[in-house]
Amino acid sequence: MAASASDLLTTAALVVALMLTGTTTHAARYLADTTPAAAPAAVVPGIPAVPKPPVVPTVPGVGALPPMPAVPTTVPAVGTVPSIPAVPAVVPAKTTLPPMQSVPAVPAATLPPMPKVPAVPNAAALPPMPAVPKVTLPPMPKVTLPPIPSIPGVPTPFLAPSPSA
Repeated sequence: MAASASDLLTTAALVVALMLTGTTTHAARYLADTTPAAAPAAVVPGIPAVPKPPVVPTVPGVGALPPMPAVPTTVPAVGTVPSIPAVPAVVPAKTTLPPMQSVPAVPAATLPPMPKVPAVPNAAALPPMPAVPKVTLPPMPKVTLPPIPSIPGVPTPFLAPSPSA
């Protein structure tokens, strides 16, 4: 358990480190690579111009270097290579294993007989189902609601359909 908890902690730390460093750097590089170059800004009075970088002087004597030697295209022949000696065959020593232990037999258990399930009575022997009395409800009284007052500046809700009789 301790090893798996340690592995989990290490994995979590690695994921956090990757999330904190990798994604933002990649996004910044991607944006830096894909953002088009901005047009030069207009000269603002009062702000000095950016100085030009200094010119790097040329290195004297570069032309005096000797030419690069040519690389031969053919490999010179090597003398006869000795053959690889054959590896001697390894014969494992004969080992004898002790005989397999016999598995003890499970003793036969005597179980009590299964109890009998009572039989379902015949449906014809059941008494008939009693009749359900019919109930009639009195008619519901009709209720009329007052009209919705209109308030200026407040939209009226959708009109509800008239109740069916």
